[in-house]
Amino acid sequence: MKVTKNEIKDRQLHIEDYLQMVSAEQREYAEVSAHSRITENNDIITDFQTDKLLEQILQSDNLNKAYKKVKSNKGAGGVDGMSVDELLSFLKDNQRQLVQKLKDGKYKPNPVRRVEIPKETKGETRKLGVPTVVDRVFQQAITQVLTPVYEEQFSEKSYGFRPKRGAHDALKQCQQNVNDGYVYVVDMDLEKFFDTVCQSKLIEVISRTIKDGRVISLIHKYLNMGVIQNGMFEKTDVGMPQGGPLSPLLSNIMLNELDKELESRGHRFVRYADDCMIFCKSKKS
Repeated sequence: MKVTKNEIKDRQLHIEDYLQMVSAEQREYAEVSAHSRITENNDIITDFQTDKLLEQILQSDNLNKAYKKVKSNKGAGGVDGMSVDELLSFLKDNQRQLVQKLKDGKYKPNPVRRVEIPKETKGETRKLGVPTVVDRVFQQAITQVLTPVYEEQFSEKSYGFRPKRGAHDALKQCQQNVNDGYVYVVDMDLEKFFDTVCQSKLIEVISRTIKDGRVISLIHKYLNMGVIQNGMFEKTDVGMPQGGPLSPLLSNIMLNELDKELESRGHRFVRYADDCMIFCKSKKS
């Protein structure tokens, strides 16, 4: 399709619908603070090629930062009913045992709690999976440590769920592309991306960078921890739960494969999460 400068402005609702349609209490899971900048760990130095990555994730300073993030985000509890206000007391009594279980590979995440929110399309809903507050702390701790290394790999054309980037930056780049004469757009929305991600492929992509098998195993557990809906347990062998602090990073790791392919072909594009626009100068191209 051919776009005009005014139509680019209208794009804002489409790009941000995911953020806008999420209720206030669930938003932190959906966007992982896309506008508050998800990483605050510039002081953490990590060697991602070692087999000691889990220890760095479980450092007291990193866990404390993760707890503060989860606490500030607030939000409803998961399947165990624990609230963020109860979290500190629980961690004081159980953190040592939980950390040891994580180091021994014996920790088992709880299933997520299914929450459905309305989409902009009438009659359709978006499925979120709300982790327990404890699992949110550990997911946030993983995210804080893994984000810096993947930021070095991610495309400059990717804007969703990244530090110092957001929907407005994506819109500015769209506008710049139009100004440069790229007025024909291929608009791609990867339908049900979160629900259909191949977990084994995602783990394979992660394994190219992360060499600590315990971390990979823990991420795998978070992918297929299952979901509780209407009191019933459902397996999650395919896809990734959309709603935890780790999900946005994992989605960008997977979709970075698409970015690399588009870049290798010389395409000018803008991607925000699973929403991608490829800009061309003519219909033929």
